[in-house]
Amino acid sequence: MPAVETIHRVAAGVSGSLGEQLRQIHDRILESYPHVARVACALYDERTDLLKTYINSTRAGTPIEGYEFTLSKSASLSSLAESGECRVINDIRAVLKPDNEHSRWVLEQGYQSSLTVPMHLRGQFLGMIFFDSLDRDAFDARAQRDLIMQCNLVTLSLANARDAVRAVLASAEIATEFAHLRDYETGTHLDRMALYARLIARHIAPRYDLSDETIEHIYLFAPLHDVGKIGIPDRILKKPGPLDDDEWAEMKTHVEKGVSLIERVIGKLGVASQPDSRVMLNIVAGHHEMLDGSGYPRGLAGDAVPIEARIITVADIFDALVTRRPYKEPWTLEAAFAELKRLVELGKLDAHCVEALVTERSEVEAILAAYPAD
Repeated sequence: MPAVETIHRVAAGVSGSLGEQLRQIHDRILESYPHVARVACALYDERTDLLKTYINSTRAGTPIEGYEFTLSKSASLSSLAESGECRVINDIRAVLKPDNEHSRWVLEQGYQSSLTVPMHLRGQFLGMIFFDSLDRDAFDARAQRDLIMQCNLVTLSLANARDAVRAVLASAEIATEFAHLRDYETGTHLDRMALYARLIARHIAPRYDLSDETIEHIYLFAPLHDVGKIGIPDRILKKPGPLDDDEWAEMKTHVEKGVSLIERVIGKLGVASQPDSRVMLNIVAGHHEMLDGSGYPRGLAGDAVPIEARIITVADIFDALVTRRPYKEPWTLEAAFAELKRLVELGKLDAHCVEALVTERSEVEAILAAYPAD
């Protein structure tokens, strides 16, 4: 049977989130290669040159999560990404030095050998797949051949998920409409929003049990939070002064408009049952809810406000404070942090989300420097 047919035949038997699919693939690998203790996928972000932990199936050892590093700083992995070749290490302890967090983690887990496979699809580098074993010399030529076949399946699953995201973003000419919306808010608002959201999500991940997969979805979907504003008339959206009561009431309908739009799009694409679709809807539906129940449109309170919505709310308010808008000058970081803390004391914002921005001030400053407001 040709390789591609084998891949699609196997693919038909896996389902669920990408993390669940990887665990199912690992189960099948273990039938032939019981010594493969770990399979992990790291995702590459071309904009930031970061290789980020994403999904893993770990049967021996403690998973490494929330880890990222700049790909260009690793000569060996950069070479693999460019060439598309695989790398086998038959005796990890003989070649690996504990000179960075990832190397120290590998040595602590007791892994003895590894196989690293770069993921490419349609000429694009997507990331890396790592196989680790507690045995030395675990990845002979036969194992490499069979595991690379499984890598093709993981790559297809990952690409399908990413294509679905892109389809959602592109459907109904969302991308074109966002260009119009960006003129209103500032050209780099959505870029900063996504990066702040990822920063917050990574910081609070242990407390709220957020997987790397969920963090990536929050990052990807953050720019959709105000998609419903494409249905708000320019006379309201671009009004230079304060809105009157009727205008404000209409402005607030952008949440329901956004939810309706996203529901139609994911329904047409047939991805409504996917876990990431719920993250997307929670972001759009809940980014104006407040923990004390004073938000809109549903007046949710406390734990009823999804964590992804809380993250976006803090990121959105913070960016509005520290950047110039038609109605205000930018606030200093100190003033913005003080305002966020005040809103926490009033019971409106998640204290841990706010703490993440304050604690990661240097990264916040780096985001502002890399994506300055127009």
